[in-house]
Amino acid sequence: MKIKRSLSCTQYKKQHVNRLSRWQTYSTIAGILLLLLILPGCTGEHASGQANDERLHITATTGMIADAAQQIGGSHVQVNGLMGPGVDPHMYKASQGDIRKLDDADLVLYNGLHLEGSMTKILDKMSRSRHVVAVTERIDPALLRQSDEYANEHDPHIWFDVSLWSQAVERTRDAIIEADPQHEAVYRSNAQAYLQQLEALHREVQQQIAMIPASGRVLITAHDAFGYYGEAYGLEVRGLQGLSTASEYGSRDVAELRNMLVERQIKAVFAESSIPARAMEAVIAGAAGQGHTVKLGGELYSDALGAPDGEAGTYINMVRHNTNTIVEALR
Repeated sequence: MKIKRSLSCTQYKKQHVNRLSRWQTYSTIAGILLLLLILPGCTGEHASGQANDERLHITATTGMIADAAQQIGGSHVQVNGLMGPGVDPHMYKASQGDIRKLDDADLVLYNGLHLEGSMTKILDKMSRSRHVVAVTERIDPALLRQSDEYANEHDPHIWFDVSLWSQAVERTRDAIIEADPQHEAVYRSNAQAYLQQLEALHREVQQQIAMIPASGRVLITAHDAFGYYGEAYGLEVRGLQGLSTASEYGSRDVAELRNMLVERQIKAVFAESSIPARAMEAVIAGAAGQGHTVKLGGELYSDALGAPDGEAGTYINMVRHNTNTIVEALR
């Protein structure tokens, strides 16, 4: 059975019904009246007000994790994501509503590797007494990119290498099973089907990027989020900002990137959905001032998914959107 924080409403009812059956000295009418006094207080097991909801309640920090949890859990889970479309996890601060979602959850899933910024301390504290799991925790550190900005830290943007993200999906599967072993067979079956889709997606991205001429495989974005993508699929990647958007870019950063565009005659740069486009507009203007035309190749989804009903509303669709946008601009 899944983890419960306190005696469930159903157990509470049964306990009192059993007691009533032993109270032989009470009349039937008195027993019924007492039972009616007990039952109105039971309004459901979660603060969401959903009575008799036996689903596993999961709170996930990012859209990528929430999507994986939903794919695995299916109808047996209710997933709440904290960071919606266009949200920058590096700068995210938990609201009181977020704290309630975390507190109401049977399982909390987060990325780890310091992606969640200031929320990391909250999650670490919660993990001492609650079922809180970093989906990256079992990935071999040798497979992680080292941060150039922060000593002894790794690049947290692992979802851009689909094969590496598959390991995070496996950890998500195991965490859900740990929280709700009753439905283990369903979770394993769903996860296996999803992992097969990810394997096919990984091959698809490799084939798509191979369509770009080798000399043109240079990906310039607002911040250094696509390093894993570049290593996995054969692109040189440069970002105006570092791994975290908390680090501000300056005129020197703009000038260095502008000079690279001009010298190598790079024809497109890309904006990101979670960062204002003015960052890349400054680089484009700088290149134009030196006689080189650079176009904005499109908007990529970096730290967040798109709208749920949009073309980048799921992890798989987000990766496809990014890849198609990159290939169309650089081919």
